[in-house]
Amino acid sequence: MYERITRGIKVVVRPQFLESQSKPDEGHFVWSYTIVVENHGPETVTLRTRYWKITDATGKVQELRGAGVVGEQPVLKPGDTFQYTSGCPLKTPSGFMVGCYQMQGEGGNMFNVDIPAFSLDCPHDKHAIN
Repeated sequence: MYERITRGIKVVVRPQFLESQSKPDEGHFVWSYTIVVENHGPETVTLRTRYWKITDATGKVQELRGAGVVGEQPVLKPGDTFQYTSGCPLKTPSGFMVGCYQMQGEGGNMFNVDIPAFSLDCPHDKHAIN
């Protein structure tokens, strides 16, 4: 589990390797990740956009941007929680993701909320001890 708090917004990430959707012999590895966003701040916020930086084991980077998450732009009042699950395929047996959400406060102010960096690891990854 990975977590980060920015301006009273807590983001918790739980990645999971999906053996049933992966084909290691073909260089296809898939993970799901469940994210919980909790509003511990004093004002209602709306999650407007997301940004992801995804890096595979070879150092190849993909950057993704989009509106909301899983087709929604959730509104979180103080004390509210929003949870969703999404996925990430890679051509390597490991990698990591990091990103941020752009939130809008009640007065229209926009601010970024960090998504903690988290690793994508599978049992097919060969680990070398130096």
